Amino acid sequence: MSTTAPTDGASHAHTPSALETRGIEPVPHSERTAKTRQLFPTWVAANISVLLLTMGASLAVSYGLNFWQTLVVGVAAPIVSYGLVGLIGIAGKRGGAPGMALSRAVFGQRGNLLPGSLIWIARWGWETINAVTGAYALLTVLDIVFGIESSTLLIVGTLLLFVIATFAISGLGINAVQKCNKWATYLFGGFSVLVLGHLVVDTDWGKVFGQGAGPTPLMITGIGMIAAGGISWVPSSPDFTRYLPRTASSPAIVRNTIGGAGIVVLPMVLMGAVMAAGTPDLASAADPVSFLGEILPLWIAVPYLLIALVGMLLINAMSMYSAGFTAQTLGFKVPRHWAVSVNAVISLVFGGVLMLVATSFMGSFIAFLSMLAVAFSAWVGVFGADMLRRREYDAEALLDTTRTRAYWYRGGFSPAAVAAWAVGLGSGLLFTTSDWFTGPLATGNPVGEYGLGWVATIVVSFLLYAVLPKPAVAAARQPGPAVERADEPAAMAV
Repeated sequence: MSTTAPTDGASHAHTPSALETRGIEPVPHSERTAKTRQLFPTWVAANISVLLLTMGASLAVSYGLNFWQTLVVGVAAPIVSYGLVGLIGIAGKRGGAPGMALSRAVFGQRGNLLPGSLIWIARWGWETINAVTGAYALLTVLDIVFGIESSTLLIVGTLLLFVIATFAISGLGINAVQKCNKWATYLFGGFSVLVLGHLVVDTDWGKVFGQGAGPTPLMITGIGMIAAGGISWVPSSPDFTRYLPRTASSPAIVRNTIGGAGIVVLPMVLMGAVMAAGTPDLASAADPVSFLGEILPLWIAVPYLLIALVGMLLINAMSMYSAGFTAQTLGFKVPRHWAVSVNAVISLVFGGVLMLVATSFMGSFIAFLSMLAVAFSAWVGVFGADMLRRREYDAEALLDTTRTRAYWYRGGFSPAAVAAWAVGLGSGLLFTTSDWFTGPLATGNPVGEYGLGWVATIVVSFLLYAVLPKPAVAAARQPGPAVERADEPAAMAV
């Protein structure tokens, strides 16, 4: 049986090759042969970021947390954030489609444009931060190895090189991303042994363990700060689980997601806190990458910076891979690998502005994280609540944006989902505080003081969607002879 021709750049044909040609259409059952264990290196690679070291240093210097409190933060943050990533990833195996395509079933074909547009724009900032960090790593390697000093031309050149490499990996698709993630996991393991060995020998452990405990509220704030980075991956989670069969273990999806992230986040945060004992300026460095290149011995600094470069490259590749799907759901009628190019150009332009104009990289990064988490969390609350009542998705209706399909609802909108998303987003902003924006309710209450505006967003949007009446068509429309399930081979046969 053939499906309605997609109107948003989806591609029906899928030939096994280095280039993934499949767009937002659900993956047929015959091609869903991935294993849950492949998620482990995926989420390892998504966290190989030098910024975790700097954030760990901030916990010790800015928040005054001791080693044991930092340990609690390093354990709790990935469990909270990547627990949500894993849970939302279950929708990928149920529907076999990217997260923002499945989101059409929740918000409606037109309603999905609202959270989709915000998430797509938020990714511009995330990819810009990653591109800038990767470019800084390359600049520092050129400086300490070859003595080439930074200049405006070199900054633009390294940023361009980084973005081109990111586009190449993300444009090729899931196979290229997964293979790179696997090798990055091995490299990170070897790098960690080197750095840990250096820290054991070179650190004044009496000073590290002699630091007094910081305020408990700041420890909670630290958990919120570290977890906010993970929240940005939640809408992308189904993108990396859609090739799993419906029989894949849901607990294994969650377990491998948390495990892959946690095995990176915990040691990186702890290493940053330990490094800060001897070099507290790490927490506020304008350029954290080159700063770390100066405080580490050359034989560690070079491989460390190369790992940082590879890590940021893969993080950006994963983000752009998902951004291509988001662009298609917004109506870009181009193949996924060309949709990726839009974000590549944007990150190049914004990255140049940040590197050449901005005065405080870490200040901008922390402020951006708090706003990013709220933007993504409104979608998370609504989509997560919907998952409790939905076990399958109408493959044809996900692609067909006409009025006759199940996900058109009322004028293309699901009123319950759109209202819950909007109210949740507004509520979260009320409780959010950062260098850029302070909500009117952000002071004088635990949520605002702990930097948990994104938590308020999830709770409000989740509860509101759960209690609001849903469009009758969503409950009445069930897969029948003319509407195959999203995981059945016939659903996407040509």
